[in-house]
Amino acid sequence: MTLGESRALRFAFATALALGLAYALGFPLPFLAPLFVVFLSAMPGPPMGPKGLVGLLLVMSVSLTVGVLLIPLIRYYPISAVLIVAVGLYFSMYLTLIRGKRLLGTFLTIGFTLISVAGSVDYLLATTVIKSLALGISAAVLCQWLVYPFFPEHTVGAAAEAPDGQALSNWLAVRAMLIVMPAYLLALTNPSQYLMTIMKSVSLGQQASAMDARHAGRELIGSTFAGGIMAVLFWTLLTIAPTLWMFSLWMFVFALYTAAKLYGFLKTRVAPSFWINALVTMLILLGPAVEDSANGKDALAAFVQRFATFIAVTLYAWGALAFLENWRSRRVARAEAVLTARH
Repeated sequence: MTLGESRALRFAFATALALGLAYALGFPLPFLAPLFVVFLSAMPGPPMGPKGLVGLLLVMSVSLTVGVLLIPLIRYYPISAVLIVAVGLYFSMYLTLIRGKRLLGTFLTIGFTLISVAGSVDYLLATTVIKSLALGISAAVLCQWLVYPFFPEHTVGAAAEAPDGQALSNWLAVRAMLIVMPAYLLALTNPSQYLMTIMKSVSLGQQASAMDARHAGRELIGSTFAGGIMAVLFWTLLTIAPTLWMFSLWMFVFALYTAAKLYGFLKTRVAPSFWINALVTMLILLGPAVEDSANGKDALAAFVQRFATFIAVTLYAWGALAFLENWRSRRVARAEAVLTARH
């Protein structure tokens, strides 16, 4: 078995196991458990140890507390709160994209956005989201521990290189913040309907940081549509035999296909981030659809509405990326022209 095949099987088994465990135990927002497996397993390597998990849970608790502290500000001083969230998003995106502290930055982003939006409706909803995140991350790491001995990692993945230049670093963080902020403001208007849109926008903000405007359309729009098609196909297959066993089995199949593209033993013309975003989109669409169906709601109508919102958010991210890159290139060109004229 090649290294890529071992990584793909580990990725798929851990994702499917996390999904089955979360739904079997009745976790709130159970689709967050496989979502965290995707985040944790995207970079190859052994899972974190018990100390690492405890440390991660402590970091998560501190990060999410930020969101709880923002709740009174959101309710009584919304303009000040939005400005604080914008600064917090910049800082968390800087940690994620530039400093390489992906988990810390992601949890800070969730704290500033998801928790504060949920708490603007009800403290109980914010508490439920925090509980879901804690259970989801714990289940994800546990499933990685269970699967890893069967598919151990023999090499250590190379660390991602940070962009050169402090100015470029700051620009990437600002750009990601500007992509996420409109989704945050939209979610404040109707948290129950647009809460998961924040997760999608965060994924887009992180994905867009690694590409230029020329390739952004294919990457952002293409991966969102791919995730939507995967969600429809998954749902169609699940209706044939709607049991937890089949739910987990189909999750394994879709995760294995994605991992095969991600780790390169199935050829692909797009970047690995394309497939990660597609799988994240599928899970964010599929999880609420399963909940809607279980609660007797019209899952199809809700799915279409969520997917349309995701497409709108993705189109905004593409447009914002193109506009900001064009604006920055013109500023750089003017600055270089001024320097040339002075010399």
